[in-house]
Amino acid sequence: MLRTGIFLQNRYEILDVIGSGGMSDVYKAKCHKLNRLVAIKVLKDEFSTDANFVSKFKMEAQAAAGLSHPNIVNVYDVVDEEYLHYIVMELIEGITLKKYIVKKGHLEVKETIGISIQVAQGLAAAHEQRLVHRDIKPQNIIINRDGKVKVADFGIARAVSAQTQGATAIGSVHYISPEQARGRLSDARSDIYSLGITMYEMVTGRVPFEGDNTVTVALAHLEEPITRPSVYNPDIPQCLENIILKCTEKRPERRYSSAAELIGDLRKALVSPERDFVKQAPHQEIMGQTRPITSEEMEQIKEGNRKQAPYEPVPYEPEPMVRKTQRPSVQKPKKEPDDDINPKIEKLMTLAGVAVAVIIVVILVFVVMKLGGIFSLGSGKTPTQESQTDVTAESTLNDTEVAMPDVFDLPEDLAETKLKESTLIMKIAGYEDSDTIVKGHVISQENKAGTPVPKYSTVNVVVSNGSNKIDLDELKLTDLNGEAAKRLLETKKLVVSTVEENNDTIEKGKVIRYEPQSVKEGENVTLYISSGPAVTMKIVPNITGQMEEIAIGMLVDAGFIPGTATTEPSDTVEPGVIIRQVESPSSQLPEGSSISYVVSSGPAEDSRRYIASLNETYDLSNLIGPGSGTTSVTIMIRLKQVVNGETEYKTLMQPQTLSGNITLPVNLPVIEGAKGVTEGEVEIVETNTDAVLKSYPVTFIVMD
Repeated sequence: MLRTGIFLQNRYEILDVIGSGGMSDVYKAKCHKLNRLVAIKVLKDEFSTDANFVSKFKMEAQAAAGLSHPNIVNVYDVVDEEYLHYIVMELIEGITLKKYIVKKGHLEVKETIGISIQVAQGLAAAHEQRLVHRDIKPQNIIINRDGKVKVADFGIARAVSAQTQGATAIGSVHYISPEQARGRLSDARSDIYSLGITMYEMVTGRVPFEGDNTVTVALAHLEEPITRPSVYNPDIPQCLENIILKCTEKRPERRYSSAAELIGDLRKALVSPERDFVKQAPHQEIMGQTRPITSEEMEQIKEGNRKQAPYEPVPYEPEPMVRKTQRPSVQKPKKEPDDDINPKIEKLMTLAGVAVAVIIVVILVFVVMKLGGIFSLGSGKTPTQESQTDVTAESTLNDTEVAMPDVFDLPEDLAETKLKESTLIMKIAGYEDSDTIVKGHVISQENKAGTPVPKYSTVNVVVSNGSNKIDLDELKLTDLNGEAAKRLLETKKLVVSTVEENNDTIEKGKVIRYEPQSVKEGENVTLYISSGPAVTMKIVPNITGQMEEIAIGMLVDAGFIPGTATTEPSDTVEPGVIIRQVESPSSQLPEGSSISYVVSSGPAEDSRRYIASLNETYDLSNLIGPGSGTTSVTIMIRLKQVVNGETEYKTLMQPQTLSGNITLPVNLPVIEGAKGVTEGEVEIVETNTDAVLKSYPVTFIVMD
């Protein structure tokens, strides 16, 4: 096993172990070159020195690497690094369809059709490139957090060619097609069969065939008729049931010829579930007598299951434990004889003589006896034991007795109906919690299936209350903030711990996810709370002394946004220039933070008053001399001051024409000067010549 933290190719950092299979281990890793999470499937040490295993492992990668489709897990890279051989694949964060079915019991019709369409689309893309998956099952179908369905692990896929004929049966036995069980030709229709079994499990919560061992289940796929899914789920529309039954026909030619044809019918079922549009092959094609399985075929099935373990593909998650269920006994229809005659046995009998032939006959008789047990289903015995039990039970029944039917895991109403059909009365003896049996289904029955019981007698059964676990999905925790979710869980008597995580899309404080998904009172729940996007620290630039427009550009370039801008008068800093900034230059702040600053508005306006006064007289006759009485002059009075280096004038008396022999009173009790100037002169001016006749210096005092 690879340790957490080691690097492969100086690029892939191992983060965690996802799962392990017979041939390889799967790790969660981070690609530092492209900054993304990936899954890495590494060939186990015991196989890395075996050239045959390495070749098979590389064939897996080459088969899947050519596929690119939204419903198929992508393969990014195939690497040989010294003794390590591994494949780098897309990492899907989500749940396997198997776990999803176990969690929900069974899926709704529309949900089943939607998932099936996406799986079929992925298969159609693979089949177009002449690749058969050969191991379609819920464990290899992943539903990501966005609801996208992806087919994983083309680990045993191979190009469709003559080489597939006669190959060892590959695939999980509960979903294996009859032709795979026989070790014969596998094509696209084999995947369609396995998808049909998967659809069956989606709508019923169970697989159609169960048994004590893989051989028993494989034989059921070969010989037993499939129980209609509506027996277990009466809400299934007829069209969907017919689609499933067509997918799971024993003979490939009676199934859908392609995934595209299947998709067409699934879409019709989604739009018009009440219509019956599925075209079945003529019934006479398969009517006839039953042909016993040959010894060679039996050995192929056994050999295939013996060889299957080392080559079992690695699912993204460990396969969950699923309850074993029993099935109602189903009448086995007769079948036509198969034209296949085993040429190897004929040749062997011819060459080996009478002695060998006798041995083969003995083996065939044994096999036929074994096969006789597969027609009585459900009690957990081997086929031979069940057959013997049924014969004994039937032979000992009298007119007042019936054989006890099997009602295990049936809904309460169906169990009661089945018992009534056998002239028995059902009585509910009690209810029990169960994590595996759906609420309202029978957990146990008083009398064992197949045993004689009196007619009209009462049969005690125990019915499931369902799981006593709290389903956290029903609480919609991801709609709440962390504090509200914690309080809600604590009211359910759960122990809550919180972990903060950066998240670019979920609001800070909201619940991202939780673990586990279902718990009992007193158990621990971990809430993962968003702390918002990951913080990147940036250095604050120095904008003091810059014009405001330039300063804003510097902030944006450095990864910040302009904050609050205030103005302040200054006698030393020009208007529009930054006087100072609130956040210190060269300090570090999170990217996107706002930086506030102060802008100069120029010198402050002086609100104080500068006041002076003057009380003088000026005799105009002194200017004109004799004859001043008959002479006039136009004069004005003004204030002269130097402001900021320049001479300014302020009119104190408007121009007036006066007689030359009068004395002019210069009485100015309030003279208001320029701001900040404390000196000036009051001038008497002859306006025609602009000549200053008299000048009086004045001093201004400051008044608030």
